[in-house]
Amino acid sequence: MLLGYYEQLQRIVNRYVDAGEIWPATTREMASWAIRQGLWAPQRSAVVGLCAEELSRAMRGEYVVDPQGRRIRAKHAARMNRNGEQLVMWDDIKTASREHMELAFQQRRQQIVGDCRQLKMDVDSYNENNNPEEPIQLVFDFRLDLIERELETSVV
Repeated sequence: MLLGYYEQLQRIVNRYVDAGEIWPATTREMASWAIRQGLWAPQRSAVVGLCAEELSRAMRGEYVVDPQGRRIRAKHAARMNRNGEQLVMWDDIKTASREHMELAFQQRRQQIVGDCRQLKMDVDSYNENNNPEEPIQLVFDFRLDLIERELETSVV
């Protein structure tokens, strides 16, 4: 069901472009146009979903300072099955079980791997199809980046 909904939204974006509206555009500009054109209106389930997404965004953006002075995320999400249904459960780092945190950390790491894989495919495609003479090179070994960031925060 969700895939069909996203396909509808993608069609709205294509109609926005085909209508000669400003492009590139922000999602707010596209949304305003879609609502004005009567192409999108919130349904109750969409409103609940929007509220849930905003709650998720707020929890992802909540940080606390740990006893060592590190700025860390307070709330962590983990996908898990409950009664045969896959749910995303949120918990607080101060009270969450080790099982919840291990699952949350593993899943976040897999998201990063997925993002890196997609970025690599995008860069490879761009280089092969649009820029073969001077390909963009990316390094996916983040160890030095992590060390630099840790040094930056320890100096501040």
